[in-house]
Amino acid sequence: MATVVLGIAAAGVLLPFASGAGVRAEGTRRTLGAKLASDLIEQIINTPFEQILKYDGYSEPQGQLKDSAGIVFTDPSYANFSRGASCAYVYVPQQGGTYQANFVRITVRVYYRARPIASINRLVAK
Repeated sequence: MATVVLGIAAAGVLLPFASGAGVRAEGTRRTLGAKLASDLIEQIINTPFEQILKYDGYSEPQGQLKDSAGIVFTDPSYANFSRGASCAYVYVPQQGGTYQANFVRITVRVYYRARPIASINRLVAK
């Protein structure tokens, strides 16, 4: 009987620690996801304006993330992440009533096990 009571009490004490570890792991994944999104945004905006649209539809499958040199990350921390980018011209009316594409909207999304975890939008001027 004492073993049962002790087991129930131990479960009540240890349960908050287990859920806390889950919250901590989720925070770590979100932080790493935001860093991965930021890295890809920086890579794209350092591309000449006329070539930014080549990133439209860009994607890196799960476990195949690349750094700015094109080398795949080998750290197991990146194994379950994937990311993608989309780019589109933004047309703004100019004086004289004509529309010109002087801006590109870049969206980078990062996924953890196919679940969205981070997203960044950026507007780049010509």
